[in-house]
Amino acid sequence: MCRHLGYVGPAVPVAEPVTRGAHSLRTQSWAPRDTRGGGTINADGFGVAWWPQAGSDARRYRNPMPIWSDPAVDEVLSEIRSTAVVAAVRSATVGMPVERSACAPFTSGRWAFSHNGVVPDWRQSIAAAAPDVGDVALLDLESPTDSAGLWLLLQACLQVDVPELALVEVIKRVAVAGARLNLLLGDGESIWATTYYHSLSVLVDDDSVCVSSEPYDGNPAWQSIPDRRLVIARPGHVSIEPL
Repeated sequence: MCRHLGYVGPAVPVAEPVTRGAHSLRTQSWAPRDTRGGGTINADGFGVAWWPQAGSDARRYRNPMPIWSDPAVDEVLSEIRSTAVVAAVRSATVGMPVERSACAPFTSGRWAFSHNGVVPDWRQSIAAAAPDVGDVALLDLESPTDSAGLWLLLQACLQVDVPELALVEVIKRVAVAGARLNLLLGDGESIWATTYYHSLSVLVDDDSVCVSSEPYDGNPAWQSIPDRRLVIARPGHVSIEPL
């Protein structure tokens, strides 16, 4: 399946969290270590979201080609600075399209969202959940994928709930047998994430925090997050609670 990360901290080039460390997100696109049976390579596109300044709407760059083939990472994203980044590399589920609109992060206003996993029979699951979570316009689906459907549901929940409750509500509604629901949400100041089958680790200090599918280096301060957990992270603070 996919790999993703969220960073909040001192301003850095947007490309820096994506290429940081010997096992960076870019390296994980072709050499992931902890896929748990969810694929072996993430070559079906990538995306990066960032915030020009605190409180601003998210900006985004996406490409349906493998991240290692795109010179914009080093030549363009390295010239943009931000204090927050959400990024993802994609391994498309069989039957789902490989196209730019299917690549995370999905964005709306200040929010950026990524999904690592799969929802079996996602069309049926998303349609069944929609009436229970608020004003969901299923015709607004950005791409015919489970991740885009989850983003529609989550946006509806975010209108009425705080982020952590919105994530829990979405998982509760779509957690059918076989679902894999590692979700990651950022607003430029904090990161919210869930573990639901796939791996996740957190590295935090007083100035910064990084939430990543896999550690990008060998720093012993990385915390491996157990399954079925909700993570709320910002610089100097990480909360880990059962889902």
